[in-house]
Amino acid sequence: MIERHYASPISLEDLAYLSGRSLSSFKRDFQQTFNVPPATYIREKRLNKAKEMLETTSMTVSDICYSVGFENVSHFSRIFKQYHGIIPTRLRQDN
Repeated sequence: MIERHYASPISLEDLAYLSGRSLSSFKRDFQQTFNVPPATYIREKRLNKAKEMLETTSMTVSDICYSVGFENVSHFSRIFKQYHGIIPTRLRQDN
């Protein structure tokens, strides 16, 4: 479910409900399976997809930001840099 909807604004509560678990058991089971909390997993999935799109498409940084599920370009740029070590516009320039 997460793989198909990582770019959608689906909440952890919705994911827990769809998996037939309480929120706390969903988070616990997810953490045990993937070794990261579900919110971290989703954020990293979005950031990796954004990096791929920056390297392979001509879409603007803003369009990529929104298409992978972020709602604020400055927030996206800040956490992209924290995760990948480079701001999105610089990555685009380097490719």
